[in-house]
Amino acid sequence: MQSEADTRANYIDPALNAAGWHPSQIIREHYFTDGRKMAGGVRGRRCFVDYLLHKDNRYLAIIEAKKEAEHPTKGLQQAIDYAKKLKVRFVYASNGKQTYEFDLDTGQGEYIEFYPTPEQLEQRYAGINSDIGQQLRNVPFHLEGAMQPRYYQELAVHAATDAIGQGAQRILLTLATGTGKTFIAFQIVHKLFQARWNRDQFGARRPRILFLADRNILADQAINTFNPYEKDLIKINGEEVRKRHGVVPTNAHIFFAIYQAIAEKENIDGYYQAYSQDFFDLVMIDECHRGAANEAGSWRAILDHFSSAVHLGLTATPKRTDNVDTYDYFGQPVFEYSLKDGINDGFLTPYRVKRIRTNLDELVLTKDDQIIEGESEQDIYQVEDYDRKIVVDDRTELVAKSILENINPMDKTIVFCENQNHALTMRDMINKHKQIKDPHYCVRVTSDEGKIGRELLEKFQDNDKDIPTILTSSQMLTTGVDARNVRNVVLDRTVGSMVEFKQIVGRGTRVFDGKDYFTIIDFRGATNKFYDDDWDGEPEPPVGGGLKEPQPPYGQPPEKPEPPIGGPTEPPKTRLKIKLGQYREIKVIDIETRYIDEHGKPLTIQEFVERLIQQLPGLFKNVDELREIWSDPDQRDQLLQKLIHAGFYKEQLATLRRMFEAEACDMFDLLAFLAFEQPMATRKARADKVRSNADFFAQYQHEKAQDFLHFVLERYEQTGVTELSRDRIPTLIELSGLGTTKDASLAFGGKATHLLDAFKQLQQQLYKVA
Repeated sequence: MQSEADTRANYIDPALNAAGWHPSQIIREHYFTDGRKMAGGVRGRRCFVDYLLHKDNRYLAIIEAKKEAEHPTKGLQQAIDYAKKLKVRFVYASNGKQTYEFDLDTGQGEYIEFYPTPEQLEQRYAGINSDIGQQLRNVPFHLEGAMQPRYYQELAVHAATDAIGQGAQRILLTLATGTGKTFIAFQIVHKLFQARWNRDQFGARRPRILFLADRNILADQAINTFNPYEKDLIKINGEEVRKRHGVVPTNAHIFFAIYQAIAEKENIDGYYQAYSQDFFDLVMIDECHRGAANEAGSWRAILDHFSSAVHLGLTATPKRTDNVDTYDYFGQPVFEYSLKDGINDGFLTPYRVKRIRTNLDELVLTKDDQIIEGESEQDIYQVEDYDRKIVVDDRTELVAKSILENINPMDKTIVFCENQNHALTMRDMINKHKQIKDPHYCVRVTSDEGKIGRELLEKFQDNDKDIPTILTSSQMLTTGVDARNVRNVVLDRTVGSMVEFKQIVGRGTRVFDGKDYFTIIDFRGATNKFYDDDWDGEPEPPVGGGLKEPQPPYGQPPEKPEPPIGGPTEPPKTRLKIKLGQYREIKVIDIETRYIDEHGKPLTIQEFVERLIQQLPGLFKNVDELREIWSDPDQRDQLLQKLIHAGFYKEQLATLRRMFEAEACDMFDLLAFLAFEQPMATRKARADKVRSNADFFAQYQHEKAQDFLHFVLERYEQTGVTELSRDRIPTLIELSGLGTTKDASLAFGGKATHLLDAFKQLQQQLYKVA
């Protein structure tokens, strides 16, 4: 029977050659995502195309090759999905005898006799790019060592430079937190520099570019990414400009600034005005949803001053009611890549949710509770009232203890609190109950901490350092800070907007070696936003206007309102502070763990089990096939990988074992029970059954061989099926005291293959029908 590889070699390759396609224009067997490799070695779809045709740095078509005996369009739908990802218009499906062409723009397809030539296919894309845009595409990416851009990063850069080439004045890129927006920004600048693009005359000079951020930490991270152009860049330091009586630096091509450093302040004109209005060719605005486009926003005056420059906004937030001004200003994004896409592709880390409720989530004050400050104005206080209307340190202490009980002690954790004072109390309570002696185990990082806080944050971001381990914050860490090894994101604050919620979730999504998932621990019900229609979907444009008031930048608390004309307002009321009565019981009443489906929605345990049961028939037909697969270490590993790709991880399956009181059982037994209602056996029972089989051990005459097999059974009984993986053999040999792999081979007759055969036969005995 003709294989798919034969179809490619015998039919498609000659047909492409006949159509004039050069080998350099054909990418064969192209993996454009490899989730298992990217995210802790276990997560994500491996997206694969048989052929990817390209010309002049533009992907033009995908070809899906099927066996000669199969229908030519059998794999068409998957190829269309991949084409959408790669922004490719044409898909071809062929079994060597027939070739089907599908046009994503028209939604129509037809069978064709010959493939189009490269020139013919490129002509169909005519009009979507300009000469300048094409020249910018032709500039190679700046890559060092083995670095390669991810597929969406390449597409984002090309989308931006195409828009610049077409003369767009306002450009927006929307990419989820952790997907490399700064890397994309650098590659755009690199292409503009190398092509000598500018607003006046293409090729005449290098452009002058202003990169705006709203915090020093973000600007400094960007500067590090732009390091290859360190001789051409400078950071505008507001304090230094003040000392020079408003003289701003001009001897560079790339200028970095936080807008607070150059915007207007009391008694100081905005330093940005010291630059002529046409000084910059391009203004890049990082986290541009932070009020930059709002007419009353602090950044808007800077953008208006440099209105002749191209404005390129970078944001992680899709269009929502609370950031509509950004989209009104920049227009629709030229490229989008969502959090859901990043997780499913394996470029971002997936998450689980722990929702923790306490018996203080609804608080009714009694005569035994002591009022420390303020006055009580209501009978019942809800969880969202804490640290806004009422301060109860006893509750914060309970939350702090619960955090420590629900994380691994050395897992890097960010705790988001209601305000800076709440972050202080949380830090103090965690330090009161921690087991780690280091004084910097838990620290507060907020704007009030200044330089000390920034230094502690840098140490937290250093993946080679364990301390600090826990950070408490309010708003400073909600956006843009690159800390890849965050394992827990704790929410003890009310999150008002979907934009802010997405930014907070993004603190944990960055990929790090060995980090298969991160945990969101929620004390205030903020994760209910996962169930909103706006969560990572494609919402309709918001109705009505956008933000009416400028928002304070992250890292700074809202300013006190100015007194209105006609006299001052009354001073704000003191928050009610309570010391709970000594006989009041304070406890956690419920901890619920939820896992996430492919759309980012948390699943209850019941929903998770139902979803697993629905998936199992597609992985094995009956219990005998499952037994055969599970008895072979290689086939078993493949099945576990399929489960992972379907969204069921080892940790999740372990949770199911606990739920069904099957901790002492093999995972095989749980799967057989869920799929076929087979009775479960314990690992000890399976191991004892093999131990009683004298005939099995008798075939291995060397005593050391029999001892090794008994040792493997003991490890299996104690630990589980992970001990039966092929790659565990060297470790098992060492732990058993058998010596080296060579020594072990001698015990099994002198050949490594004999050792492996015995290892597999042992497993066949374990899962053999009694």
